[in-house]
Order: sequence, then C-alpha cells, then structure tokens
Amino acid sequence: MAPPPYLVQLPNGQTLTVSSVFGGFFFKANGINQHNNIFPAGWTVILNTEYSDDEITTKRTDPELRGMPPKGKPRHIHAFKQPTLRNDNLFISSISNPSSIDFKSPTGPTRQIAMMLWATLEWYFHQPEPNLRPHTEATKDVPEAARPKADWRINIRREGVFRGRNLIQKLERMGLVTSEDSSVGEEPEENTPHGWSQMFSSRRIFWQLSAKLFLFTIAPTVASSFPGSPYGSRPNSPVRGDHKNGSTSRRESPDRDTIARGLPSPGLPPPQGGSATITPFTSGSHLPTYYPPPPLQYTMTSGVRHPNRPKPPRQGEIFYTRYIRSIGQYLAFRVASLSTRPVAYNGPSTVPNFHRHHHHHTTASLSSLPAHISISSMADVAPPSPSISEQNEETTSMTDLQLLTKWMNNPRVSKFWGLQGPQNIQEEYLRKCLTSKHSFPAIGLWDGKPFGFFEIYWTKEDVLGRHLGCEAGDFDRGFHVLVGEQEFRGKHRVDAWATSIAHWAFVQDYRTNSVVLEPRVDNERFISHLQSNGFFKEKEITFSHKQSAYMKLRRENFEAPAL
Repeated sequence: MAPPPYLVQLPNGQTLTVSSVFGGFFFKANGINQHNNIFPAGWTVILNTEYSDDEITTKRTDPELRGMPPKGKPRHIHAFKQPTLRNDNLFISSISNPSSIDFKSPTGPTRQIAMMLWATLEWYFHQPEPNLRPHTEATKDVPEAARPKADWRINIRREGVFRGRNLIQKLERMGLVTSEDSSVGEEPEENTPHGWSQMFSSRRIFWQLSAKLFLFTIAPTVASSFPGSPYGSRPNSPVRGDHKNGSTSRRESPDRDTIARGLPSPGLPPPQGGSATITPFTSGSHLPTYYPPPPLQYTMTSGVRHPNRPKPPRQGEIFYTRYIRSIGQYLAFRVASLSTRPVAYNGPSTVPNFHRHHHHHTTASLSSLPAHISISSMADVAPPSPSISEQNEETTSMTDLQLLTKWMNNPRVSKFWGLQGPQNIQEEYLRKCLTSKHSFPAIGLWDGKPFGFFEIYWTKEDVLGRHLGCEAGDFDRGFHVLVGEQEFRGKHRVDAWATSIAHWAFVQDYRTNSVVLEPRVDNERFISHLQSNGFFKEKEITFSHKQSAYMKLRRENFEAPAL
C-alpha cells in the first residue's frame, strides 16, 4: 500500500505535495493557481536502497547491521521504505515545467535543478533518522552507545536529469553535493563520469547551506493570467489615465512598489488579499537572494581589534523563517522596530488571516539576559496566573515598544532585566540596541505572533568578549533571549528557537564557528535544554553582577536544527 501524500512546507512559505510513484516520488508544487511565485509544476525523483550480499544476510538477522556497505560486493537494489545511513540513492528523472504562456523559461536551468534537489533533500532529511551508530565487524562487541557515530548521507546518482553537461560539477561547486575523492583525476575529458559518480549529500552539509542560495521563483510573462502577476490577464486593455500621463498599470504608490520588490515596510498593513508573502527569499527579480559576506577588513572598538561588521537587516525586516514540523507552526525572526504602528507580519503562516484571530497571552519568562544588565536573585519558576487584562491583549496589534514594555513590566521579568517602569525606559533601551554596532534586537514569532525578544551579537566586541580575550573567535556569535508569552514556553519550543538562531548564524556567515550564550549558573533548566541541543558548558565566567555558565555550540557539532 502506498504511503499517504506528504506535505513539505518550505521556509519561504511555498508547499509541495510528495506522492509515491513507481520507483520513487513525485513532487507537486501547490498554489500554482493562487499566486505567481511558484516552483516548477513538479518533478519525479527515483529513490531506492542498495544493499550488498553481506548486508542482506545480516539484515535478516539484525535490522541494525546496515549502513556501512563493503566495497567490491554484488549490489542489490530495493524499493525505498525508510532512510538508511548511507545506502539510499537518488536522482531526478523528469521535470514538469509550467506553461510557457504564463511563465518564462528559467534563465538558469542549473539553478532550477539545484532548487529542486534542495527541496527534495529538505523532504528527505525530515524523514525518521536512521541509526547513526552502525554495527560493523570492528564494533560487534562494543555497546551501541559507544560505537563510532557516522554522518547520515544520501548518494546522488549521475543519472536522469543529472547527466546534463557539467551539471554535477556545478552542483558540487554550489556545495549541494560532494565527494570524498578530491583529486583532479587522470581523464582529460571535462565531462567524464570518472570521479563524479560517487557523489553524496549529508544532513550536516544540507543544514549548513543557506536556503537563499537555492530558493527562487519563476518570473511570469507579460500575458500571464495568474492572480498577483504584475500585468492583468488582458495586457492590451487600456488603463484609465494612460493617455494623460503615459503610466502603466504597474505604476502605483511607493509602498506598493516596495512590497513588489520584496522589501518589507514596517508599520504598513498586509497587501490586499494577503497573498503577498515577504520572506528572506522574496525577490522582485525572481533570483536567489544569497549574498556572500563582505571582504575581510579590521577595525577597533574599545581597544578590541575585530572584523568590520556588515549592517544588520532593517527595522521590521524578517531575516529567518522555517516551518517546525514537530510544533506545526512557522518560526520567524525579524528585527525590532521603533515604528509607532504595529509591524505587519507578511511572512509564512499556517493560520490563514492569523491576524484576525485572538489568542490569549500571559506572563513572561527569562532564558538568558545580557551581561551588562544588573539582576537580583532568581524567583520561583512557576508562572503566575494571568490577569483578565493580560488575557485580552492581542500582541499582533501591539507595537514592538508596547511589547517590550509589557514584557519588561512583568514582575518576574523585571527581577532579571531591571528594565521595568514607564515606556520611556524601554524606548531608551530599544534605541540603544538599534544603534549598537555589534548587535541588533529581534522579535521572535510563531505563525506571526510575537513571543520573545532577542539580542544577537558578535562575541568579540561584546562585554562577554572582553572576558574571553583571545578565546573569542572573529566571527563567533551570541544571543540573549527573553520569552515573553506563556503560550509559547516549553522545552520543545526552546529547542526550536535556540537551534534556529544557531542555524541562522552558521548559514549567514560560513566563517562563524561557534554560537554562545552566558545564562546564569542557577538557570539550570535552560542550561539543560541547551545541553540537549549540542551546546556544552565550557567554563564559568564571573561578571560584576552574576556568575555565568559559558555555553557554546561549535559548528562541527551542529547536525541540524530542531525539526
């Protein structure tokens, strides 16, 4: 019996339906009739599992004896049932492009294929994890917990679409596939299969690649009849006023033009119809939005020599989105704003017209706070009962300053941050954060609903960096966090946003090798949550007002964000 269709929800808000077909799976793009930002109509991948004779024999007696195939043995191909450690093979066999009447052919076919492979791997690495500690002859007497740990890989076969001229080579240059053979090779022909047949991608590789390298949209044609395209379905129809000013139907207000180019406008209401989704992947040119980090140059701050930092995203701009399947919601981060109007959330959400729904929000809690803020002793972690006025507050209709005032004036939060009081106190603090040269403030959102406040900083020139000295790397990042809504507390959500901040930092700049925090040593619950997600306590640091646990997540230990 074929498995039921699987819905893939991509970080840019687009969705794909994956259905089982003979020999593999068909990926169908959804929403092709709703808006013009679409994937190709669909593509078919061939996915199978390959075993040797020895593996088949051991598989019958022990399902864990797999994952490390011996070389030179006869191979047997089986239908894919569940992921294996290193025995799965994949290639794209065919592509179903949309009508050329409505959409232009992609100007970069290689990028389109890379996008499809990336989306396929997004689906594959969301499948149940195989046993990462395989049983081999060398480890037959070793307990499973002590066996060597291997990377989860999938083999990318040079077949089907991937047989295109120099295509595998280009995918390798993008970092999407790799090989253990790093030699030039003896064959002089540029398209020889030798040296390019044993390609693979691993989970570790996939989650350290920026999705902005691969996700883009297909540009509609002038005659496109799809809603949301820049021209109507009757492009030759006259537009009122054209005979007076020569304008086209696309010449509208600056705000509309800003949204069309994918630039979010803080404080503006969502576009009419709510169909325009603005994410870090939004591009008016329908091209990938990844930009490499700037060339390295150094400067001095308070006697600390450090790289000159790039400017953060703008106020109100969404800089990270990802669907968290275990929670069933989109997690997003955007820069905090001083706008006097609520910042409209135009990112992806699982709730249609979510801003029209009212949810109850209650008390706040602290996870980690800046080293320079004086705090008092930790209070009881049990949250107090919410008041009626707190229950009736709708955070999506509040400005960021109102959110910060609400959270900071919660008695339990004020004991940690010391920023309670009238709104001018929080305004001064927010302005200080926005004008900092080594950090920026951010608001975390679940399906567009604000849940917490973050400060993301470069470690070297932060107060923490002055205590670390030369131990702080040039591109190490850190963050402070305040979870401000009772509805969005819990370990499962901590796992999601903590690893997502790390994920963003690692893909934002490939030179970032560590993400750090410095929670108070008696914040044992939060420290335990961090340790369960790959962070480790390197040491304790004595600040003037607190004793902190120096928690670090190294890039080499980062497998994947919480899914």
